[in-house]
Amino acid sequence: MTTSPESTEHTTSEADFGSADFVVVANRLPVDSQKDPETGEVTWSPSPGGLVTALRPVLEANSGAWVGWPGSTEPVQLEDMPSAEEAGGLHAIPVNLDEEDFAQFYEGFSNATLWPLYHDLIVPPRFERDWWERYQTVNQRFAEQSARSASEGATVWVQDYQLHLVPQLLREQRPDLCIGFFLHIPFPNPELFRQLPWRKELLEGTLGADVIGFHTQDGARNFLDTLRALDYTVETDDDEESAEFLRGARMPEDSCIVGRVIMPDERVARVGVFPISIDSQKVKDQSYSGETMAATTQLRAQLGSPKILLTGVDRMDYTKGILHRLLAVESLMDSGDLSPADIVMVQVATPSRERLEDYRRTREEVERVVSRINGNYAQLGRPLVHYIHHGLPFAEIVGLYAATDIMLVTAIKDGMNLVAKEYVASHADGSGALVLSEFTGAATQLTQAYLCNPHDNQSICDAILLAIKEPTVARRERMLEMWKHVEENDVDYWASTFLHQLKEARQ
Repeated sequence: MTTSPESTEHTTSEADFGSADFVVVANRLPVDSQKDPETGEVTWSPSPGGLVTALRPVLEANSGAWVGWPGSTEPVQLEDMPSAEEAGGLHAIPVNLDEEDFAQFYEGFSNATLWPLYHDLIVPPRFERDWWERYQTVNQRFAEQSARSASEGATVWVQDYQLHLVPQLLREQRPDLCIGFFLHIPFPNPELFRQLPWRKELLEGTLGADVIGFHTQDGARNFLDTLRALDYTVETDDDEESAEFLRGARMPEDSCIVGRVIMPDERVARVGVFPISIDSQKVKDQSYSGETMAATTQLRAQLGSPKILLTGVDRMDYTKGILHRLLAVESLMDSGDLSPADIVMVQVATPSRERLEDYRRTREEVERVVSRINGNYAQLGRPLVHYIHHGLPFAEIVGLYAATDIMLVTAIKDGMNLVAKEYVASHADGSGALVLSEFTGAATQLTQAYLCNPHDNQSICDAILLAIKEPTVARRERMLEMWKHVEENDVDYWASTFLHQLKEARQ
């Protein structure tokens, strides 16, 4: 089942109701396809991810469906999608994107307009009207497919910045639905957001949701302040309990709402703080498996048995601060504060959005500095920086986490950063150390990390040196406190907290 590329008028009658009582709407489906080059046969497999892990039980228990793009610009019909068994228990419903959709909606408005705007203008956003028009068209397509999939009175949870308009478009078609929206990246302050020529339309689209979630207090506050500036009626909760939650404490499910927006029709949109997390038990179990422990020992030997192993694991994205951490490590070599004989660094940088110029330039800069560091400080047969520009399987990543003495998470801006939490979950025994940018959402929760300002080279250097030189007992206490937080506040708790608020909104 597909829709035409152009938006169409759609009036939903009872006959149009689908069978799914719970619908997740996201830019991508949680399945990957592989096409046999010889036979042309397409096979599907579930793609890993914390969101999928957390929501699978809810989807299975509620005749659930996941609406999203299959990942190819070749049209896919509903009958071509994998069975629920092939998709890991999920009913996957495709929304097709052609080449122009991908270029203008995804690479254009989503990732060359909204992404840099929401990440504090690290690179200048582009405001192209053609991109905006395509963004509207594709959001309409997602809304129509979601409306057809949902049963009467169903719950629909819309995910992230690519689909800001879907909540209101869906509400216009299906007022019987309970709708949630969660933003997985930062929301900018009002002064930055007002640069967007279509700011009013984007906000109105988002406010179609009954519950709107953000990772951090800053994101929720920026959203509410933006609405106030545009004369929306906003009520906020400033009591002590809410303030404690916003400082990172685990709070009851009904304490996450920090504001309410009163719509002209008196409908209330709740705004809350819901810091996303990981399947911490799964990561811990993987890190302490016999296979991983053996691989960890072998990995350190392959790297020359360094005294200190530094690691970064990121997408190749200008927001991640990869260049900044490399320059800090280089400074520590140049100053003599660290000896090249003592350290090895591994940087995994998974390819991302490589057709966009800003991403190509970021990769070129990173690889230039990696080359310079190795040229100046590597020994024969022993590079100082091991650079990997491709993804690694989950088991290998966890093995790398477990082998790492100091994890470097130096993002310039990040909604949360789950690498930081995965690293902590891999060190439940208190070993290891986390150097963490204060501009990540994770820094509002993992407050015992060695925090740094990635805009200040010396700040990163100082954090690395403190992580090395601090007494073992103090370093261990930091990690154990962070492990306790990650263990209690896992991805299941995140999902159940948000869904609890949707249930409250329905009532």
